Amino acid sequence: MPGRFAIARLLGLSYSLRCVVFHDISPNESPFTKGMRVSITPSDFEAALKFLTRYYTPVRLQDVLDASEGRGLPPRPVLVTFDDGYASTMKWAAPLCGKLGVPAILFLNAAFLDNVGLAPDNLVCYVANLLGMEAVNAAARAIGRADIPELKSLAEVFSRFLPSISLPERRVFLDALTRLGGINERQLAEEAGLYLTRKQVGELAASGFEIGNHTYTHVHGRSLTAADFGQEIGRNKAELEALSRKKVRSFSLPYGSSADLTVDLVRNLQLSGHAAAFLSESVANPGGTDQFCFDRVSIHANKNEAFFFEIEVLPRLRAIRNRLSPGISFVRRARKKPFHSRLGRPHGGNRVATLDEVEPPV
Repeated sequence: MPGRFAIARLLGLSYSLRCVVFHDISPNESPFTKGMRVSITPSDFEAALKFLTRYYTPVRLQDVLDASEGRGLPPRPVLVTFDDGYASTMKWAAPLCGKLGVPAILFLNAAFLDNVGLAPDNLVCYVANLLGMEAVNAAARAIGRADIPELKSLAEVFSRFLPSISLPERRVFLDALTRLGGINERQLAEEAGLYLTRKQVGELAASGFEIGNHTYTHVHGRSLTAADFGQEIGRNKAELEALSRKKVRSFSLPYGSSADLTVDLVRNLQLSGHAAAFLSESVANPGGTDQFCFDRVSIHANKNEAFFFEIEVLPRLRAIRNRLSPGISFVRRARKKPFHSRLGRPHGGNRVATLDEVEPPV
């Protein structure tokens, strides 16, 4: 449509930085990812990247940080990011980003590099796809709490159940999953080869990719206590810096919810040398956005018209919705009963997402 960007601006003039996030690039979903909406086919990924380079100006993290000091960004800037360190980043993303001249940030969990274990999302997904949700519910009951309701979907596991339990309880849950599924986690991880190796991380960093923090074991920010920050934030940052031989300056919240961006977490990020943090709620970033609250759009489309709607229209509409929600800054208004009223607050007392905040894991 001629003038489509001008029309989109009618929904909101200020959209200073587009940020997009990808995860796994694969021709087919595997049992480790099916149902999580984190996969995009290589052809759709190439189409998305070509769309971005045609209609936007790809920028680096440094450009974004410089803009906060008044240096400005180019027209329609877009920042490309990848979460979770899937091996497909090396196979598909790196060559195409290099070919099209697209800089990117890779947000990684050091605990799963070299495929020595499975990230919680992939383990839960694998058990649910092979054995059904009853096996997941049995593992949830293993933590020994009487107030846990039946989990009916993967979305409930990731957006309600996991952020509502402490990290020790999460370990009990994950151990129960492997036991009930008869899984040798390390062997399964090695066979699946889902994640990047440490050597590949070094190679990607040397080729120009920015390496970012994503917690050590992919945990919800609201579940972290002061005692957890050293392991999940500090250790991950240190290991990634050793691999990349560069400073880790940015942080992506696992699952992407603003409910996880607690005051304590932001303070720890600032004190530990991070300069920016990223959500994944697909909301437009207005001018003057807090550097610790950049939002990203998760790309699922496969045609230019759909890309435009995902990147330009829906984020503006969500921003309007959030502005019309009284008393809320960047957290969505709770229209339904908070899940924590039935399940209990997480360890550490941070706020829990409401039913209105359930989204696929990222």
